[in-house]
Amino acid sequence: MYVSDLRAWLEEADKLGELKRIEEADWDLEIGCISHLNLRRKNCPVLLFDRIKGYPPGYRLVTCPLTSPRRIALTFGLPNTVSTSQLLVNVRDKLALWEANLSSFPPMVVTSGPVLENVHSGGEVDLFEFPSPKWNELDGGRYIGTGGAVITRDPDTGDINAGNYRLMVHDKNTLGIYVSPGKHGGIHIERYHARGEPCPVVISLGHDPVVFGISSVEVPAGTEYSYIGAIKGTPLEVIEDEITGLPFPASSEIVLAGSCPPGETRIEGPFGEWHGYYASKERPAPIIKIERVYHRHNPILLGIYMGRPPCDGAYYLSVLRSARTYSDLARAGVPEVKSVWSHEVGGRFLYVVAIKQRYAGHAKQAALTVAQGLRLSAFRGRYVIVVDDDIDPTNMDDVIWALCTRSDPEKGIDIVRRAWSDDLDPMIRKPTKALFNSRAIIDACRPFEWIDEFPQTIQINPDYEQRMKEKWGDSL
Repeated sequence: MYVSDLRAWLEEADKLGELKRIEEADWDLEIGCISHLNLRRKNCPVLLFDRIKGYPPGYRLVTCPLTSPRRIALTFGLPNTVSTSQLLVNVRDKLALWEANLSSFPPMVVTSGPVLENVHSGGEVDLFEFPSPKWNELDGGRYIGTGGAVITRDPDTGDINAGNYRLMVHDKNTLGIYVSPGKHGGIHIERYHARGEPCPVVISLGHDPVVFGISSVEVPAGTEYSYIGAIKGTPLEVIEDEITGLPFPASSEIVLAGSCPPGETRIEGPFGEWHGYYASKERPAPIIKIERVYHRHNPILLGIYMGRPPCDGAYYLSVLRSARTYSDLARAGVPEVKSVWSHEVGGRFLYVVAIKQRYAGHAKQAALTVAQGLRLSAFRGRYVIVVDDDIDPTNMDDVIWALCTRSDPEKGIDIVRRAWSDDLDPMIRKPTKALFNSRAIIDACRPFEWIDEFPQTIQINPDYEQRMKEKWGDSL
């Protein structure tokens, strides 16, 4: 089934037994710490915070929305499953269909929606109206935009982009924004500023998690709204903001509208990021001046906790990133790829690829393609491990076993130097004029030239194993 907005999504998550309500937490560190503790639980529930300290009842915040297979399946209209491996297959099966249908589901402009229940303009704007947390102790301030979608337009092509970029609250009507180099939203801002013009910006801060999901991953330029429509099988309804002309989801909980002026910066950060470090320290960053706020009655802010992995969003991003890399490898001509997993703790820094070896050099071809040949996986990578098709990439016990017993460091490891990275890489010493890093590609497959002589693995017949589970399941 497909849900219509964040509230309907929360109701369905509750029916699945995957919603936990928490009352009277403090926005100052407590919400972040509670989310961190929750993330240490396997298949942890989504958290709905209410009666947040200093805020009226009904001003709520959600964290940990996409941390279980069942809730990702709910969000993307996939078959219900508790298996990561099966979820990967289900997502991979849908990706091509979603992309093939992009042109059939452009966004639909409407003139009304729940988000218009409250409208504040000019001096009425107060970003502190919403319970944006200070997530971690050393953060430079409160971050309202961790689960949001920053919406911009390319001044040259007219493409609309919705990207997930961090947003720090400076004062009642000013935000600081950090965008990694090369991301579409940052390119749009740069193009406006090169003309000496402010960049119009609209920000959705509470929405159906599919909006966050698609804003957080790489999709073809300008297709985020069509992608959401293709996933849902119905066009996404959007409202055109009067100030900027930019479209935002009509079902959003909170929307901010304003502009990013050229030449104006304020100190932004530091912010504890997804890899568990304060890798980018405080620095001058662009600002967004907010001129209008739209929100529903009793609005719900969507927040994503960043900290030492596994952090909020890591599991979901691993699923989507892995499924897309699998598809991209096939399009790149690498045969017999059986599975890909970008581990939720390693994030972009670690990819594991399982292949059925067909020829000498097959493993290295797969590794180099992931490390450098695909836009998604080439950005800010670190390690690519290639394993045989009897290894489940999502099972790190399997992967480490293959790494330790099928790879020879002298023959199996190669280094790629001067590769594409960014400020968030903790291994790049700052300041620097060039954001390079290196990559290790590791062949952890049985040696192709003597694969038939390699020691036979110990295996239990699957049918026998199933019979034993049925016989001894209660005891086990």
